[in-house]
Amino acid sequence: MGPGEFFALSSAFVWAVAVVLFRRAGDDLPPFETNLFKIVLGFVLLWPTILLVEGTALPSFSGAEVFIAVLSGYLGIAVADTWYLRALHLVGAGRIGIISSLLSPFVILLSVLFLAERLSAWQLGGFGLVMLGLLLVSWQANREQIDPGDLRKGMAYGISAVFLMAVGVVMVKQILETRSFMWTVQLRMSGGIVGMLLFIAVRGRFAAVRAAFARPLPWGLIFAASFCGSYLSMLMWLYSYKLIPASISSVLNQSANAWIVLLAWLVLHEYIGSRKLLGLLLTTAGVLVMLLA
Repeated sequence: MGPGEFFALSSAFVWAVAVVLFRRAGDDLPPFETNLFKIVLGFVLLWPTILLVEGTALPSFSGAEVFIAVLSGYLGIAVADTWYLRALHLVGAGRIGIISSLLSPFVILLSVLFLAERLSAWQLGGFGLVMLGLLLVSWQANREQIDPGDLRKGMAYGISAVFLMAVGVVMVKQILETRSFMWTVQLRMSGGIVGMLLFIAVRGRFAAVRAAFARPLPWGLIFAASFCGSYLSMLMWLYSYKLIPASISSVLNQSANAWIVLLAWLVLHEYIGSRKLLGLLLTTAGVLVMLLA
């Protein structure tokens, strides 16, 4: 195993750890405020990293590219990550790990629709396997004692969140290929922060946000989750992206879904029955078929 494969697999594991930590922190800090802290921390930590990697020279972006990157961050970070954390709170880390399997299929389908890429019969079959796996894990299991209404809302939030994440990725795909990767990521983070602040201003949520952060919170847990999810995992993924082909990195990163289910069982004591395991196998197989076809 080379360094590229190592960093891709490490990125997947660190992201799984972050998801489990976010689930633990979700009982103390609401999803919106958790996402706000996560984005701000990632934005702050990226600046010294950019200076170290890219130097002090400013990149060349057109006005249209800046707008697209910022809008991508608004949709894919501000909205999508808030919904993702909401789904995580409603249905648990195990199910959200399996729902996350939709990211690569959604990216492929959107690339076909908007970037004129072609979809093979094998990839269509893989997408069918992913949807079948999601159907399995969306069924109510009595041992988990999840309210059916919460289950439906959580699945809806989770699938919508992953879809918006895919939209955000496809929006900046061509920019990422021609411009600075790190600066593009930072523009997306800026869009996320602007989106969160606009929501606070429009909805008059400043007092609620201040109150949420004013009460005693497990800051160590929240910081660790945000550091792993918004910074460390992302940097390791970017490094693997530079060392090995993107297709290989994407396949290896899918191991995060299995790690999330396993850690949810070990750390959060979530029930892991045969239905969830079969759903995980089907979604993983479907994603691999789509990526390798």
